[in-house]
Amino acid sequence: MAAGAAPAADEAGLSPLELLGKKIFEDTRLSEPPGVSCASCHEASKAFQGNNGSPVAALAQGSRAGVLGKRNTPTLSYISYAPRFGLVEEQEEEATEGALVPAGGMFWDGRADDLVAQVEGPLLEPREMNNPSKAAVVEKIKAGDYAGLAKQVYGESLFSDPDVFVKLARAVAAFESTPRFHPFASKFDDFLRGKEKLSKEEARGFALFMDKKKGNCLACHAGKKGSRNPQDWLFTDFTYDGLGAPRNPAVPDNKDPAWFDPGLCVRKDFPLAPPSYVEGLCGQFKTPTLRNVAITGPYLHNGVFSSLRDVVAFYATRDTNPERWFPKVGGKTAKFDDLAPPHHENVNVKEVPYDRRPGQKPRLDDKEIDSIVAFLLTLTDRPPGAARR
Repeated sequence: MAAGAAPAADEAGLSPLELLGKKIFEDTRLSEPPGVSCASCHEASKAFQGNNGSPVAALAQGSRAGVLGKRNTPTLSYISYAPRFGLVEEQEEEATEGALVPAGGMFWDGRADDLVAQVEGPLLEPREMNNPSKAAVVEKIKAGDYAGLAKQVYGESLFSDPDVFVKLARAVAAFESTPRFHPFASKFDDFLRGKEKLSKEEARGFALFMDKKKGNCLACHAGKKGSRNPQDWLFTDFTYDGLGAPRNPAVPDNKDPAWFDPGLCVRKDFPLAPPSYVEGLCGQFKTPTLRNVAITGPYLHNGVFSSLRDVVAFYATRDTNPERWFPKVGGKTAKFDDLAPPHHENVNVKEVPYDRRPGQKPRLDDKEIDSIVAFLLTLTDRPPGAARR
């Protein structure tokens, strides 16, 4: 941008550091071959989710034709509120006193500690942006049209600094921490502020969402009851859970019946944790925010569900009607078929609504499921100036 020139509309209000992060985030030269940027798979119109026009809806299209990512692209919406990866005290009412559980971090498996560490992943992943090294990424930025901005932010010696990649990653993290990634601009936010009312069905869905004997969604998709501050309603506690999602046959890796996504146990660096502790985390994935959930499908780490209603119905009937979700093998319903058999015991079967058994009444009936979905639709951020209904 020339000196004295007005910033572009989508750059207004950004600091030089944030603007540098935006430039990097949107730079399609930063893949090998060129053509894919961070924004390609994290589209602003989809709450910074999206799979880059992939032929397989559940997976992102990488920079090379026919090469797809490993998992459904997670939203970057509200991601800056996630704490660093670590062990926190379990908050569930029936938790063992002093029990520690993993929380925070980035990606479905928490393998990056924070937003800065997260930047490296897609850039160097062969199935995504496919760069051979951090140095290769730095060289592309150095040769680009915003190298001067990078020097303005970090100094003329930036590109000879051994920490140059980390500094550039910090700029991306700064951009991802701007209000455009967390505008708190949904109908629900205006409800909290007293500017709008929920419909009867939305209000019923919200009550069911919070009811510990019905949806019990608040147990993982957390919010602070009674608070009118939108920032107290992030709809995730940033922990990990074993949902036991069905296997998605559209995922190419799943054509190998011996392959299973390890989830959280891909990490081995749990402080003072014995191997058995890590093994007990296999098949657990990070609890995503439900903000903007209506526009961030497909759903779950493997993108197995295209319908938001199906996700809620799966939660409610996974254990009462497993035949609805899992295939038959040898005449029996093969529950939790996307997990290696030894890890079936890691699936959450204790908390409501997962505490049901075949033949029992689900915690939620069809009308209640519809009401929860109606409430979830209120969590979609609206563009500035959008008319309220």
